[in-house]
Amino acid sequence: MKLGIAVLVLAYGLSQFYRAFLAVLAPDLQVDIGAMPDDLAAASGVWFLVFAAMQIPIGIALDRVGPKLTAVVMFALGAGGGAFVFAMAQSPIHVIIAMGLIGLGCAPVLMASYFIFARTYSPAVFATLAGATIGIGSLGNLAGASPMAWAVTTYGWRETMQGLGIVSLLVAALIWVTVKNPPKVETEHRGSVFDLLKMPQLWPLFALMFVNYAPAAGLRGLWAGPYLRDVYGADVSLIGQVTFVMGLAMIAASFAYGPLERLFRTRKWVIIAGNTLSVVSLLILSIVPDPGVWVSAALLAIIGFGGSTFPLLVAHSKAFFPAHLTGRGVTLVNLFSIGGVGVAQFATAPLHTYGVGMAGGFTTAYGLIFAFFLVTVLCGLIAYFFVTDRTD
Repeated sequence: MKLGIAVLVLAYGLSQFYRAFLAVLAPDLQVDIGAMPDDLAAASGVWFLVFAAMQIPIGIALDRVGPKLTAVVMFALGAGGGAFVFAMAQSPIHVIIAMGLIGLGCAPVLMASYFIFARTYSPAVFATLAGATIGIGSLGNLAGASPMAWAVTTYGWRETMQGLGIVSLLVAALIWVTVKNPPKVETEHRGSVFDLLKMPQLWPLFALMFVNYAPAAGLRGLWAGPYLRDVYGADVSLIGQVTFVMGLAMIAASFAYGPLERLFRTRKWVIIAGNTLSVVSLLILSIVPDPGVWVSAALLAIIGFGGSTFPLLVAHSKAFFPAHLTGRGVTLVNLFSIGGVGVAQFATAPLHTYGVGMAGGFTTAYGLIFAFFLVTVLCGLIAYFFVTDRTD
């Protein structure tokens, strides 16, 4: 079981990579196939929306056939196949299609791990295990920064994507060999995701889930690259360095929030504190979008740290789930989280276009994007204030 979890974490590392590497590829894709920032925003948004749309069927599959078959089939066909499609892209629409396939392939791997944790380990350590999985897997996020920039410079972006397709297929094969399904819950109760949606105590959690990860994922995975290039004239190397630092902050947060929950004996207020850090940083960047490249880098890192409360939010939500709906429960909250990122990517693209045409040009455009993220996270926090704090 431990070896299987390690392989799922490896697959999740690739998932983190695939949601973050477009920021580094932005300059090359614009030159080679005419993919503009708005096109890449659409591609990133499709990744997240397909990922989110698959969560409900994945939840059903986890409860009925288990994590092994679910993860193997989807990761091989989606992540592996999508990487090869990306490598052959001749236009922005091909990139969008490839990212949709990759999003489908990456959709089950984290939830497969969480499903095993929920069925195998004590509820009291769920948040720590969930956070550690994201923390270790987020090394893939780092690989989407400076290492990806090096690979593209050394080998070319098409060759790099072909290599990633091969790696994805090999990881899918390892999942098949190592992952074991946990025992099924024997119960007379039947249910569906609608039973969870009828629980009013979950909706404040869903509200924050929908917006909390969007700034960190949207900026780290896409907008950081164009922002640094357009406002500061950054090259691929500098973009890789700044996004690498942001990725490190997100990894640190994933390891930090679980122990902080046990230290302070609260999930709610640790989550509120983390997201408040994001709000303050977004407020500064929305007012002064060009405070200097390293000040911007520091604020982006704080946004990454503050927006990485996902494992703790899942643990908070899971405390309300009946055992026989664990699979559908964890995938439902993941739907809100990843779906929120996808919606935000589509919403910020026209803001960018509109802002570029205003006085201030690029500075105004990115100020509007930061302001959008600021307002949405604030709304989510206000709703979350009404949730019942619950720990295991």
